[in-house]
Amino acid sequence: MLKAKQYNAADSNIAGLGSDLDKKIRQAAAGTEDAWTGAGKNIGLQIWRIEKFQVKHWPKEQFGQFYSGDSYIVLNTYKKKPDSDALAWDVHFWLGKFTTQDEAGTAAYKTVELDDLLNGAPVQHREVQGHESDLFMKYFKGQIRIMDGGVDSGFKHVEPEKYEPRLLHLKGKKKVRVTQVDMKPASLNSGDVFVLDAGLHLYQWNGKGAGAMEKMKGAQLCRALDDERKGLPQVHVIEEGDKSSDAQAFWKHLGGEGAVKTAAEGGSDEEAEAQNAKIRKLFQLSDASGKIEFKEVASGKITKKMLDSNDVFIFDTGAEVFAWIGKGASVQEKKKSMSFAQDYLAKYNRPAWLPISRVLEGGENEVFEQAFD
Repeated sequence: MLKAKQYNAADSNIAGLGSDLDKKIRQAAAGTEDAWTGAGKNIGLQIWRIEKFQVKHWPKEQFGQFYSGDSYIVLNTYKKKPDSDALAWDVHFWLGKFTTQDEAGTAAYKTVELDDLLNGAPVQHREVQGHESDLFMKYFKGQIRIMDGGVDSGFKHVEPEKYEPRLLHLKGKKKVRVTQVDMKPASLNSGDVFVLDAGLHLYQWNGKGAGAMEKMKGAQLCRALDDERKGLPQVHVIEEGDKSSDAQAFWKHLGGEGAVKTAAEGGSDEEAEAQNAKIRKLFQLSDASGKIEFKEVASGKITKKMLDSNDVFIFDTGAEVFAWIGKGASVQEKKKSMSFAQDYLAKYNRPAWLPISRVLEGGENEVFEQAFD
């Protein structure tokens, strides 16, 4: 069995699509026009998955569930002011770890197309599996489920009694992510929660150092899976060290009881986030001199007053990167904004998976506003 190739997030440049891919997407465009019918017309969330260069609606009952081999487009429509009828939008393209270059490119291309349909008003975001922005996680109440496979894997819905067991790892304090891991004891650690989905039996295994939020999200996940299967499954909650019959059944699915990693060996999302938060830089993108220039204008303490409506600015908050486009920015500056944001990650040795968002002056969202000192 061939191992899926991991997608390189550095290749997800929204402005750098190759001519071959561009041609393929345009050839398939006629079949995807209906996908945008009603997009952004009503308050709420809409999700599409990329399937063979086509944009397909993702069913509401699966919102919050993503496959690591796929790419998705997520549109959130909301009102900035409760007493106004004016709508605002955030549009995200989410890239699974094993999505193909074609799927990722299509998602980026179609995000721009959707943005154009909404007159360029949405804030655009790039999301990479395992490193989703706070805003993206908020749509799903801080919890998403990431499953193996995808549209090219031939995944089919199966009945629970025929379900192939899978082990799901829940990790995080404020943002709990659910990721499928190998069915073996070595996947477990004392600091997190794991849910063994065996179709008609759901086992929630709580590490002795697991957090309250992880345990709560584990219970929510079990309830969600139970609801999907019309209440047929039995739910079993197991604490680390438990020797009950439920625990024995749990271990049997993993090939027998084995050593469990310590909480420290399980790693900490918070440490990585705290490290990134220490890095704050503001760069200006301008062609006022006759050629495109990219220069650092501030670091550490950064205020919104530093922005100039005539130019584009790249703002690295430590946790994500914004490409802010001033109202007076030139066509060339606007066109290059996402490309320079992407290049910045590589040139300044920043993680390639950092979320990137494009923000128009006057259309800033709350996340952007709160990032300034």
